[in-house]
Amino acid sequence: MARAPLTEAELIETYGPHLNREPKGGWDRDIQIDKVVDTHCCFCGQQCGIKLKVADNAVVGFEPWYDFPFNEGKLCPKGVKRYLQGSHPDRLLEPLQRTDAGFEPTEWDPALERVVDEIHRIQAAYGKDAFSVISGSSLTTEKTYLMGKFARMAVGTANIDYNGRLCMVSAAGANKKALGMDRASNSWADIPLAEVVFVAGANIAECAPITTDYIWRARDNGAKLIMADPRVTPLARTADCFLGLRPGTDSALMGAILNEMISRDLLDHDFIAEHTIGFEEAAAAVAEMTPKAAQEITGVPASRIEQAAELWGRPKTGVLLHARGIEHHSKGVQNVLSCINIGLAAGRYGKPGCGVMTITGQANGQGGREQGQKADQLPGARDIGNPEHRAVVAERWGCSPEDIPQAGLSYQEQFQAILDGDIKGMLLICTNPMVALPDTNMVKAALEKLEFFVVIDFFLSETAHHADLVLPGSLHEEDEGVVTTAEGRCVKINAAVTPPGNAKRDWEIILELANRLGAQRYFPYEGPEDIFEEIRKVSAGGMADYAGMTWDRITAEHGLFWPCPTEDHPGTPRLYEGGKFAHPDGKARFIPVTYQPAAEQVDVDYPLLLTTGRVISQFLSGTQTRRIGPLVDQYPEPLVEMHPRLAERHGITTGDLVRVRSRRGEMTAPAQVVETIRPDTVFVPYHWANGQQANLLTNPVLDPGSKIPEYKVCAVQIERVTTGGTPQDARDTRLTTG
Repeated sequence: MARAPLTEAELIETYGPHLNREPKGGWDRDIQIDKVVDTHCCFCGQQCGIKLKVADNAVVGFEPWYDFPFNEGKLCPKGVKRYLQGSHPDRLLEPLQRTDAGFEPTEWDPALERVVDEIHRIQAAYGKDAFSVISGSSLTTEKTYLMGKFARMAVGTANIDYNGRLCMVSAAGANKKALGMDRASNSWADIPLAEVVFVAGANIAECAPITTDYIWRARDNGAKLIMADPRVTPLARTADCFLGLRPGTDSALMGAILNEMISRDLLDHDFIAEHTIGFEEAAAAVAEMTPKAAQEITGVPASRIEQAAELWGRPKTGVLLHARGIEHHSKGVQNVLSCINIGLAAGRYGKPGCGVMTITGQANGQGGREQGQKADQLPGARDIGNPEHRAVVAERWGCSPEDIPQAGLSYQEQFQAILDGDIKGMLLICTNPMVALPDTNMVKAALEKLEFFVVIDFFLSETAHHADLVLPGSLHEEDEGVVTTAEGRCVKINAAVTPPGNAKRDWEIILELANRLGAQRYFPYEGPEDIFEEIRKVSAGGMADYAGMTWDRITAEHGLFWPCPTEDHPGTPRLYEGGKFAHPDGKARFIPVTYQPAAEQVDVDYPLLLTTGRVISQFLSGTQTRRIGPLVDQYPEPLVEMHPRLAERHGITTGDLVRVRSRRGEMTAPAQVVETIRPDTVFVPYHWANGQQANLLTNPVLDPGSKIPEYKVCAVQIERVTTGGTPQDARDTRLTTG
């Protein structure tokens, strides 16, 4: 039966006791604004400039920051309402410890001593690596650097990783392998100069809305638009060529485009000869992947693939933008390499209006892995397994290379290690695996098995509910530092307010723990600028070279693009100019890509494909945005999006409750019947919790190189839920499933 929209009371019951809203009639016009602070939005990797209005140590509004060059004052719905989280009544104000009666307040000193005691106890009993650290990509780069150094030099564990592992590490791995460097090839300023824009696996209008403006400018200049996605997303409705492929078949599509480019001689032969190696091997790998062959795999008509090859290969300039739809696969690195191959074949690097770029999802998704919190990486984007790289970092840290642990387990692997009994304790900051990781039931079992679990956060997330100890950290606007945007632009975050109550800035907590662990000599910082100055020194000469940046330069120049090796260097908005790539010989690599299917295929029991993603009003696990009333109003709960033909076969209409089941779990949500999705596919956004996690369904299988989970495709079945009762009964059924 159809269900009624959630009322205000139901929203509060479902999403928590508080939803921050503007006062009816708006804020008091007579409110005294103490200051207006130039900073950046805390949601997504675009990091749009914003001015926060502050009154009485609270963020009470915003103004557009027209001078910041990326967004020029424009903001998406999340940016417009992001200020409402700051004074939220759910804000953690003091440390909390778990007792038999639930969480109770405690003081900082015994809380920190307990963390140190538990680290010592667990490591004495089980070994150094039995205590792990998981960090986040919405932290400033100073904090991400600090977390990597803290884990390795204070805790002494190899097991440090971060939630960017769930975002764009497949792109990172592919870019390093093919191009020698992990960064978007261009600033977004090159997009309006392109004659063709190819968007693959990216719902730009909802997930990176300001990037849409750059594409519109290209369109105004006459550019053609190609889009590849299982759904006709808002921007795709305007495309010249739409490629509605089956989830998990991206490399077959890109391989067929390369095959057709070769057949039609749509190649930049001079560029290939002078600036690349391996073309013949890459061509041989797709020799059998004709458009007709790809049609059988992808479901995209061969004629449409041929059209895409012509639109992409014929012009002299073009950019390809991809995101999680390409990367969230057990073959994610191969998918990105297949995109890079068609970029190299067309000579789309190092020139105005050319580039192949990944769109970063998290607030500091790019900077979050550059300076050392990634399991296999040291500061400056150095490889932890490279003896020369280890020696450089050790010398600058004042330790022996042997003092730095080798590469540890990735994010998802750490949770399996808990279940296997190898990890017994964990410190987690700025991530919410109970919503963010695939196979939620497995994640819950792992958290419950830990002997000790401490979380640093500013709200009590679904994951923090499982902690033994919760330490109140800082919001984006309560601290300062730098982040690196999707473009590769390092920008400055400025503190607008101080942490309320007894909360502390994240770096203060970590420094206090490091000191209590006896590692004071490695952490001689008075604040984040000291940490940044050390990043400059340690990253110097590395791939992600920040040596020429200062906070003052970054502020004055509205950001700097790395590499920036000296203080008189202008930064590098466009990589690979002159066809010089970041490999020692200066040449890019074509990497052969042969299509491999997704890890899980449909069958009689699970006949449909599930794909997951975002909606415009929510951010990642929703810890922040699910507490902002106007954003909840826009999209209050997940919907199961399906095609009318599929809905008709199951007797489903929009608003009916639908149970979606995979081999790992099930969840129930209202149906949304639309014509903008493939009939063999259902889509569920992943921002919700409490039995509404799309990740109850998703497959935890990992890409062997990037260790990213396969969020974007798994096999499911659906059924209409019949409750025979009222909408309240239906909602209760939904909340208790999964």
